[in-house]
Amino acid sequence: MRNRIVIVPGIGNSGEQHWQSHWQASHADVTRIAPSSWDAPAREDWVMAVEHAVREAGPRVVLVAHSLGCLAVAHWAARRRVAGGDSLAPVAGALLVAVPDPSAPVFPAEAQGFAPLPREHLGFPSLIVASDDDPYGSVDYAKRRAADWGGSLHRIGARGHINSASGLGHWPDGWALLRAFAGPAITSAA
Repeated sequence: MRNRIVIVPGIGNSGEQHWQSHWQASHADVTRIAPSSWDAPAREDWVMAVEHAVREAGPRVVLVAHSLGCLAVAHWAARRRVAGGDSLAPVAGALLVAVPDPSAPVFPAEAQGFAPLPREHLGFPSLIVASDDDPYGSVDYAKRRAADWGGSLHRIGARGHINSASGLGHWPDGWALLRAFAGPAITSAA
C-alpha cells in the first residue's frame, strides 16, 4: 500500500521555489493542508486543517512539515492523543523539517499562539531534520523536541531555515531522507 503525503507548510505557505511545492508538483500522492490564513496563523485553524487533510488523505499518511507546520503537527497529535490512542492509526510518520523555537528572537509575533508546545510523544514515528545555522531553531532545540516527541534527529549541516532561501530546489537529499524514513511505499522520483 502506498503512503499518502500531506504537506504542512510554515507561515506564509511554501512558495513555488520551496522544496515542499516541488514535491507536491512532482507527485500525485502529495496534498497540502489549507488553513484559512497562511499569514495570520491561528493554532486552532491550523490544527483543524491538519485534521481535515489527514482524514481526506486516507490510511497510511506521512506528514511532511516545515517550520511552523511542525508545531501545528505537534499540537494536532496532542489533541488526537487526548481523543483516543487509535485515532492516530492513519499516520505512518512525520518528517519535521526546521522546527522553530517560539522563544527565538526571530520567531514571528503573529505565531505566538502556537506556544507552549506539547512535550509528549507524538504517537507515531518522527524524524526531525535540522540545520546547523537555522535562525529560528538551534540544533540543541531540535534535539530536545526529538527527545520530547519520541523521534530521531538528522542534521544536514549549514542550510539556514531549510526553505527557498536555502537554494535546495527539489531537495533530492530530503526526498531520500523521506524515503529512508517512510519506506519504499513512497514514490522514487523527487
